[in-house]
Parts: sequence; C-alpha cells; structure tokens
Amino acid sequence: MPVIKSVRGFTPQFGRGCYLADNAVVVGDVIMGDDCSVWFSTVVRGDVNSIRIGNRVNIQDGTVLHTLYQKSVIEIADNVSIGHNVCVHGARIDQHCLIGINSVILDHVHIGEGSIIGAGSVVLSGTQIEPGSLYAGTPARRIKDVDPEQAREMIEKIATNYLMYASWYQDENS
Repeated sequence: MPVIKSVRGFTPQFGRGCYLADNAVVVGDVIMGDDCSVWFSTVVRGDVNSIRIGNRVNIQDGTVLHTLYQKSVIEIADNVSIGHNVCVHGARIDQHCLIGINSVILDHVHIGEGSIIGAGSVVLSGTQIEPGSLYAGTPARRIKDVDPEQAREMIEKIATNYLMYASWYQDENS
C-alpha cells in the first residue's frame, strides 16, 4: 500500500483515477488532479510547503518532489511527464512539459509551456525557461526551440502511455 500521511494538519488530496504505486509516499499539503500516477519509490513531500499537481501528470519511479520551508512551492500544470529519478525542489512547471530522467530542478525555477528538460540536466535555482525550449546539461542551458507539434505529440503520447500502464496495475488489484 502507498504511504499517504497527514502532517501539520494537511492531508493529501487526490482527483479521480489516480494511481499510486505500492511504495509511493505522498505526505502533507499535496493536491493532485485527475488521472495522475505516482510510481514506485517516489516521494511527494508536502510537509514544509504546498505541492499542487494538475491533471494527467505522471511522476515516474524514484522521483522526489519537495520544497523550502516558507520559501518555495511546487506547481505542476496539466499533461506533464516527470522522468525516473528526478528531483524537483520548489519549482513551477507549466503544461505539456517533459522532464528527462535523472534531472534536478531547483527552487524558483519556472519551466515554460511545451518545454523539454534533457536527461541528466541540472536546472539552477531561479532559472526561467522560455516556453517551447529544450534545455540540457549541467548546468542546463538553452539548446534550441522545440517544434511545438512534435513536442506536444510526444508529451501526449507519454501521458497516454502512463495512463495505460497505471490501468494494468489497477486492473490486477481490482
């Protein structure tokens, strides 16, 4: 069973159709939209500040979401895919974004709509990522514009696939 824990008077809230893997941890001031998935060994830790997650967001295996006490929050819009082993610490991610495997997104980062963060990137605190951009590297730098249609198609496909994957687990446990 996933660990869902209240802390400081805040209890996580989930929309319809969400899937939480058996060892996922969701704590505190977390509000998640519809059709989201939180995968194995992922921690969504809203103990020191708020975490708001839109609809159709998949947070893949080994990811950690956390914030700074009284200084940063996490806001993730609709249709965002967060790859395996990502750390998001107090950032805002607009809709239709892809955060690549093993990336680190630090406090007060704003990732604009339709952007992609390349695998293994470190996005330094305060970085403002223009909508429709590909950023990669350590520290992450702007590589190029992404084709909006291609990016949207890829991100939608990942989101749809993760809904399908979640259904496999939900069907097994019905």
